[in-house]
Amino acid sequence: MLNSANPQSVTGEAERRPTPLIFAYGFRPFFLLSGAAAAALLTGWIAILTTGTWPDTPVGASAWHAHEMLFGFVSAAIAGFLLTAVPSWTGTTALSGRPLALLVGLWLAGRVAVLPFTGLPLAVAAAIDLAFYPALGVALARPLVAAGKLRNTAFLALLALLTLANLCFHLDWLGVVEDGVGHGESLAIGVVLMMIAVIGGRIVPAFTRNALVARGRTAPANPLPWLEKATLLSTLLMIPADLALPESVVAGLLALIAAAAHGTRLARWQPLKTLDQPILWVLHLGYAWIPVALALKAGHALGGVVPESAWIHAMTAGAFSTMIVAVMTRASLGHTGRPLLVSRATVAAYVLLTAAALLRVLAPELPGQLHWNALQGAGTAWIAAFALYLVAYVPILLGPRADGRPG
Repeated sequence: MLNSANPQSVTGEAERRPTPLIFAYGFRPFFLLSGAAAAALLTGWIAILTTGTWPDTPVGASAWHAHEMLFGFVSAAIAGFLLTAVPSWTGTTALSGRPLALLVGLWLAGRVAVLPFTGLPLAVAAAIDLAFYPALGVALARPLVAAGKLRNTAFLALLALLTLANLCFHLDWLGVVEDGVGHGESLAIGVVLMMIAVIGGRIVPAFTRNALVARGRTAPANPLPWLEKATLLSTLLMIPADLALPESVVAGLLALIAAAAHGTRLARWQPLKTLDQPILWVLHLGYAWIPVALALKAGHALGGVVPESAWIHAMTAGAFSTMIVAVMTRASLGHTGRPLLVSRATVAAYVLLTAAALLRVLAPELPGQLHWNALQGAGTAWIAAFALYLVAYVPILLGPRADGRPG
């Protein structure tokens, strides 16, 4: 009888219950959610633009779109990457099971809370949504601090800044501050760019070197310390400059310097030698969007010759999205014991995502109907890219490792 069961026996059985594969490692749920969010959020955004349906609320439709792409799609990818990379960097056990499930639930709760259609009080929605990055920081803090490496613990500061950026959005919607959405978007873009500059500076040349050496080809040149410092410093300085002096000569010059530094850094990684390996060239392509976006940003700030939306979408739809897909596809294969060879569907996703970014960047410069055709084409290509990603990677993310190992 149920009532006569030994509580200790029941507890023991619960403790021995195997962890569902989806919660065995951070990349599994969060890479899945990032891809699903990318497709769903843009589908919703197109529906909003087409129908004009949006509730009368302080949360404007365009602000919601910007917020969810940054704190929905991008944040899931960041969580998946850090929860997978930090155990490798620090030699610690990865977050899994119930703690990981709770973190996933917190991310999902935030996505629901900020939907104006739910009717939640704005303060309640803010409290729910703002909890995700601090919770992620707590999950990562112990292994990062224990490792004792300053460059690793700096990621905790970047997560704190992303929390501040998210807070800016909510304070604007609550009527506490003016232009909180603008400041929050600027800060979030700056911080995510800084993350890519740091992480990309580690993984792109390392993966390229390993692949070229394995094929008996000349490896990329060793990093130049002064160039690495100049790249990271100029990228970091753009964050306060964009907040204090947006679209100023100072902000424009910093963007120009950073564009030159990132472009030089990329050239030294020898991207043309990777063209026969899609899993490599997509990393270089994603990184190449950074100097392009920063050059467009300088053109906007210094001469007004480039619309603001061009550089923002070159950075977000171009650099952020391509790097996210590049890392998610590679990490998902590597951490499930599969060869680092991408399928044709994945290559098609890379191409479609690039087309989407190009069309979105060029759309403001096109007249009349061509403008709307470009926007529609960009949206269609984006959704198709992430649909292909999901078709190819849902079985991988939900299934066991190919080598039979746990995780």
